[in-house]
Amino acid sequence: MSITTYANAADLNSPLDIKPVTGTIGAEIRGVVLSGDLDAATVQAIQDALVRHKVIFFRGQHHLDDAEHENFTALFGDPVAHPTVPVAEGSRYLLELDSREGYAASSWHTDVTFVDAYPKGSILRGITIPEAGGDTLWANGETAYEALPESLRQLVNNLWAVHTNLYDYAAILGNAPKDNASAREQIKRHRNVFASTVYETEHPVVRVHPVSGQRSLLLGHFVKNFVGLNQADSQRLFSILQDHITRPENLVRWRWQPGDVAFWDNQATQHRAVADFGLQRRTLRRATIHGEAPVSIDGRTSRIVRQEKAVEYEAA
Repeated sequence: MSITTYANAADLNSPLDIKPVTGTIGAEIRGVVLSGDLDAATVQAIQDALVRHKVIFFRGQHHLDDAEHENFTALFGDPVAHPTVPVAEGSRYLLELDSREGYAASSWHTDVTFVDAYPKGSILRGITIPEAGGDTLWANGETAYEALPESLRQLVNNLWAVHTNLYDYAAILGNAPKDNASAREQIKRHRNVFASTVYETEHPVVRVHPVSGQRSLLLGHFVKNFVGLNQADSQRLFSILQDHITRPENLVRWRWQPGDVAFWDNQATQHRAVADFGLQRRTLRRATIHGEAPVSIDGRTSRIVRQEKAVEYEAA
């Protein structure tokens, strides 16, 4: 794949109609009707575009229901359910993201990094979309790593971080009022489901992509601390590195329409919802594809260091 004028340029040899969205990440693919019956050549072309552009978008896939969403996902690997959250009603492994109370998880993350072999890809389908607001942002961890000053790059090359699903849920549910009973109950429900089993996993801060061999920064809101650093030092360093990832130059923003599908490489990106849609309804369903444990520059593999049932949380 030759890159000519900018990092996110379309591959001229691809059989797909690909329109890059920004100069560094994201592309819309046109003229493909998604289903579980796509031919092998189209599936490979989509996979190649995913590795190249990090997140790819398909407009107008109104025909997709849960079953066909799942069938399409299975073309790219083994679909997996979320390790703690129950699947959406009527599906085999889809996770429903339904902001019916005006709350939304609005913090930068890579999906499910609190386990070792977290998903290699996620496929999100828009069902009910707010009239205004509710966009999603993605960040390119590869361009973020490449743009680091040399001194920081040398530091992170050998750095490891502990990721966990036991964190400050009130902070993540960014647009939820914190001073009423409804919000406290929402936080309680979220924690008692999402962290019903507590995981802690050590990952390299720099992950080597298993397909492209490119290096990317692996961080996001599941990071608890860096191995060998205390909490205060970890937080300062995390803020510096996370700010590099989420610079505008590394981002793409997608304005959802009903029937849209976003497919992202969960091995090289972070993402977040924009919680600016108030009490409008926002419903999407997500499938994830089984991944392999990250490998560091020196060849070490991520590992789970804690996995245990949680004590039920009571809201204050």
